[in-house]
Amino acid sequence: MDPLSTCRLAQTVAREFGTPCAVVDLDRVEANIARLQGRCREAGIANRPHIKTHKSPVFAAMQREAGAAGITCQKLGEAEIFAEAGFTDILISYNIIGDEKIARLARLMERAQPIASVDNPVAVAAAASAARSAGRTLPVVIECDTGRRRAGVESAPEAVEIARAIRDAGHLEFAGFLLYPPEGGVAVTQRFLDEAGAGSRDLGLPPPRIVSTGGTPNLADLGRIDGTTEHRAGTYVFNDRMMVAAGAATLEDCALTVVATVVSRGGPTRGILDAGSKTLSSDTGKLDGFGLILEYPEARIHAFAEEHGFLDLSGCAAPPKVGDVVRVVPNHVCVVVNLMDRLVATRGGMIVGEIPVAARGRIS
Repeated sequence: MDPLSTCRLAQTVAREFGTPCAVVDLDRVEANIARLQGRCREAGIANRPHIKTHKSPVFAAMQREAGAAGITCQKLGEAEIFAEAGFTDILISYNIIGDEKIARLARLMERAQPIASVDNPVAVAAAASAARSAGRTLPVVIECDTGRRRAGVESAPEAVEIARAIRDAGHLEFAGFLLYPPEGGVAVTQRFLDEAGAGSRDLGLPPPRIVSTGGTPNLADLGRIDGTTEHRAGTYVFNDRMMVAAGAATLEDCALTVVATVVSRGGPTRGILDAGSKTLSSDTGKLDGFGLILEYPEARIHAFAEEHGFLDLSGCAAPPKVGDVVRVVPNHVCVVVNLMDRLVATRGGMIVGEIPVAARGRIS
């Protein structure tokens, strides 16, 4: 679409929906989905998209129709929303701990086929308790940390001990391993996986039926870890400034923008957008500024208040004026979507409807 058409579309969005407003280009979304699905097919592994980015059964259905096998949810609350929408093959990539969540997981097992993720004995016991309550066997994968330093056991022997706990707990099925390797971490992850797999076999457990890798930035290494059965990518569906910086996408692949208005010009090199931290979030993603203004790439959103985006316009030869409508590519699209009740959908430069963010705020 030419720049004039995109400018008119942004103005139409502002006029009909007000600003700030998150807008999704469905043509780009479909292209992103098809591209990732094709790469998984070529690598011979399943695509299990992570819904934490879009939080919407509408987009998950598009992914499923393109060939995705199941979905990934980060939290139990997300899984409940998607089960209500008819999704059944749901990997929950987060430890489920506490009596309240055990009860909810048991209820979820009555209408879906969740797969739980664990990295400690407390989570194993919780999964077993939910499975006993549901009267069913619950598949469980072991989350492994191979260098990202987030969640997961940090060594293969620890993974084997968790596998032993799964074997001995009852009502649980050892299903395999959950990985989120650091970028470029193929070799160390392979060694970890090989050792953990050998140790689980020594316990009399079957070979893992699931070896799940994750992350849009890790698409460069898709399928390079021997034994991988599936990949969990989330951000790819919309992409963002972080993915562009990581080389995982181009600006043309970014399907979501925030339409905003310049509401103040306090000085020759200063301005205010009506999109602050409650719209674009305060996550810089280790980038300069808080988003890229497509119409004024030399401008910097250098600071935030809750409803104010502070602009540094010193690099602009022709800075925006009060009332100008602009489009911002967020640094981190996942957290931006979670701040929205709805996304305005466009196709071919035309507004085609609204898509609710059904799992917004489901953080437990």
